[in-house]
Amino acid sequence: MGVSYAVFVCMRKLATDLLIGITTAAAATWLMDKATNALYERENPFAKQREDSARGGKTAFENAAERWLGDRKFGNAIHWALGLSSGALYAALRNRSRKLGLGSGLLYGALFFAAIDEGMNTALKLAPPPKAFPWQTHVRGLAGHLLLGALLETPFDVMDAA
Repeated sequence: MGVSYAVFVCMRKLATDLLIGITTAAAATWLMDKATNALYERENPFAKQREDSARGGKTAFENAAERWLGDRKFGNAIHWALGLSSGALYAALRNRSRKLGLGSGLLYGALFFAAIDEGMNTALKLAPPPKAFPWQTHVRGLAGHLLLGALLETPFDVMDAA
């Protein structure tokens, strides 16, 4: 009974962490979108034009939806699926590594930005290479992902402090 109970406790903890991560990611994705859209609207018109030209009028998510699902209208669903899965991944990693703790959400957000926005989108040919975009695009993306990471970290830090 000792080993079975320990496995049960670990699985329950993981399930709770995943629920917290996914729920928090929903709010964090929504807030990240609001923040990055507000930053985009305030950008230099020339930077906006260069970014829009590089993207061809479509986001990486719309390109993915068009390629994989045959219709770009599913781009927002892919964006949200990635956002929610980022919360699940953070939750799975956060309390299972002694090296992660306070500040880990910011690191996670930065790494997520680098891996997805700067890496995978180009590797999968969903977006042009990073050099095609103005520096404002990269700063806005990083800022949004840092916000996402900080928000993902918050409930876990609160629980750790309790």
